[in-house]
Amino acid sequence: MNLERARERMVEEQLIERGISDSRVIAAMARVERHRFVEEALWARAYEDRALPIGLRQSISQPFMVALMTQSLELKGHERVLEIGTGSGYQTAVLAELAANVFSMERISSLATTAREVLDTLAYHNVAVRVADGTLGWAEEAPFDAILVAAGSPRVPRPWIAQLRDGGRLVFPIGEEELQTLVRIRKEDGRLREEYLGDCRFVKLVGRYGWRH
Repeated sequence: MNLERARERMVEEQLIERGISDSRVIAAMARVERHRFVEEALWARAYEDRALPIGLRQSISQPFMVALMTQSLELKGHERVLEIGTGSGYQTAVLAELAANVFSMERISSLATTAREVLDTLAYHNVAVRVADGTLGWAEEAPFDAILVAAGSPRVPRPWIAQLRDGGRLVFPIGEEELQTLVRIRKEDGRLREEYLGDCRFVKLVGRYGWRH
């Protein structure tokens, strides 16, 4: 099992051939070892074009979706990024490769602990992980240049908009429990501009401004 070659093939076939064009995102996806964020029994499938289970009815997103959402944030390297839904920590690591600071929120404490351990092992020291209701955002660290949400919401939580810096981008799935649309919201001069990036399927965003359990 050649994991390095599998990762190279993932980047070539799943990302570049499907339209991911941001060179920084492509390089980050080539560097981050996705297999480190799933249990060893799944390593042989770690670079497949699919989401994988990480326990507690949660999953690690498919590589293409991680790349698409990351590219949509248009990161240049100086940003403070808020991530909602740490999960395995894979998306967190990709963001940490591309931004100055990542503030990641996870409601399930055991997932947050495991993700933090992996991120520490891989020396991602520009990441802070907090166990809390992600729909409330992280007011103490706001404003953020970019916000990425890895769970589907029925609406736009107001705290995210309030905590987004003017000129910032918010990328998240919105819609029903089983199927959502990926949306990018730009905040410009206090106004919001929405762009639709395609259909997607994520776990539910649970919290005060999301779905109830």
